[in-house]
Amino acid sequence: MTPAERDRFEKCLALANRGATAGEREAARAAAERIAAGAGLTLTEAAASLRNPRFSAAEPEPPRRPPPSPRRPFAWAQPKEPVKPITVEELRRQKAETEAWKKRAAASAELKRKRERAEQEAYAAEQRAAQAERDREWAAAQARRKAP
Repeated sequence: MTPAERDRFEKCLALANRGATAGEREAARAAAERIAAGAGLTLTEAAASLRNPRFSAAEPEPPRRPPPSPRRPFAWAQPKEPVKPITVEELRRQKAETEAWKKRAAASAELKRKRERAEQEAYAAEQRAAQAERDREWAAAQARRKAP
């Protein structure tokens, strides 16, 4: 009988002995008999095995297993390497590298702004030329209207 079956069997026996009603006690006894029959035992044999679970008549003593071999530790459980302090030269090299990167980024951004400004100026000049043409046409129309 597995530990889960044994536990359920104990609970059914307890309910069969101390149930509130006769029907409840009968149902618990029937359930206990089904569990015992499932394990290949009678109700009395199963009850006896509860008193001495280590050596029951139906189940021989389980063979002893050797203790499990020690598992390999996980990678995160390995000891960490000691931290090497950073040198002044390394800090200066990193700072110079960062400064060079910032200069390149600034130059790239400036080039992009110049291109955008040139595009904006070209568009503005085109719009001014178109407006000047419309203004000339309007002035010509006004002159024709006022001319007798």
